[in-house]
Amino acid sequence: MTKIRITKQFTFEMAHALKDYDGPCKNIHGHSYEFLVTLVGNPLNDEKSPKNGMLMDFGDLKKMVKKEIIDIFDHALVLNKESDVELIKTMKKHFANIQLVNYQPTSENMLIDFAQRLQNILPNKIKLYSLLLRETATSYAEWYADDNC
Repeated sequence: MTKIRITKQFTFEMAHALKDYDGPCKNIHGHSYEFLVTLVGNPLNDEKSPKNGMLMDFGDLKKMVKKEIIDIFDHALVLNKESDVELIKTMKKHFANIQLVNYQPTSENMLIDFAQRLQNILPNKIKLYSLLLRETATSYAEWYADDNC
């Protein structure tokens, strides 16, 4: 059977600050992220199924990514949980969607987090192939399964 890759693109808005960073990204700032999820596997080979020929229904992939990532991070302020206690307390007082993570919220670390979230819920015969997270028009990070075996 032939392996096929499918990719679905998502966008979300998110603010973050990099704890103890030595540049301007130590300040709270936001990005319009572009997020691409690529899966690999064999398309369904079942003439009786309306999903015959699909690796995964794009609608199902959309629901999965939306629930596990977009609904959590879209319009959120993401901070390292080790950030200043007073900062966290103040942000929680004034803003509804504060996400505290156990890592520096860089694009690279976010991709590692996103990969783990998605790998845990994908159907058995479908594998996560790659992720791309574009932070700005000229900057992005990529994650590949083959690099992480």
